[in-house]
Amino acid sequence: MTHHALIVIDHPNPGSLTHALAARFALGAAQAGHTHEVADLHAEGFDPRWRRDDMTSPPPQDVLVEQARIDRATVICLAYPLFWFGMPAMMKGWMDRVWTYGWAYDQVDDPHRSLQPDRIGVALIPAAGNPEGWAPHGFEGAMRTQLQTGMMGYFGMHDQRVHLLAGSEGSDARRAGLLQEAEDAGRTL
Repeated sequence: MTHHALIVIDHPNPGSLTHALAARFALGAAQAGHTHEVADLHAEGFDPRWRRDDMTSPPPQDVLVEQARIDRATVICLAYPLFWFGMPAMMKGWMDRVWTYGWAYDQVDDPHRSLQPDRIGVALIPAAGNPEGWAPHGFEGAMRTQLQTGMMGYFGMHDQRVHLLAGSEGSDARRAGLLQEAEDAGRTL
C-alpha cells in the first residue's frame, strides 16, 4: 500500500536535529514509494493558543487547513524534542486546536471511538536524556501511555510507532544512528 504522510514539526530552528530527523523520515518514505507533506509549525506561524473562536462551528480557517492536511494523510508523523517528559507548547497547541471533539473523537457515546479513519501514527522524539535514568520513576511508560493511549488512540492511530530517540546530545555516531532510525521508520511504513 502506498501512503501519504503528514509530517508535523515543532522546532524553531530549521537546522535542528528534530528537522533533520523529519527530513530523514521523509527520505525513507520517498524511497519506499510514499508521498508526504510537511507542516512546519514555527515556519508557518501556527498559533497554538486555544481561543474562544476554536469552539465555534465551523472552526477557524487555520484549523480547517490543518484538518484538510490530516484528511489527506494515511500516516501522521509528529517530530518534536522531548520537553519535560512531554511535547513542546507549539505541538501541544496544534493537537489541542486541530484534533477537536466532534471531528476527531467522540467520548460521549463511546469513550474509545475515533471519528477518524485508522491511520499509522509515528512519533520522532529526540531526547537528550538517558532512559536508564528514567526507569526508576516510570517516565518512559507514562510518556508512552499519554501519547499512545491518550492521543494516538483517540485519533484513530492504532498502528503506533513511537521512536524515543534518547541520547540525542551524544556523539556524532550516536546522532547518525538516530537519523538512520528515522529514515528506517519512513522506509518501513
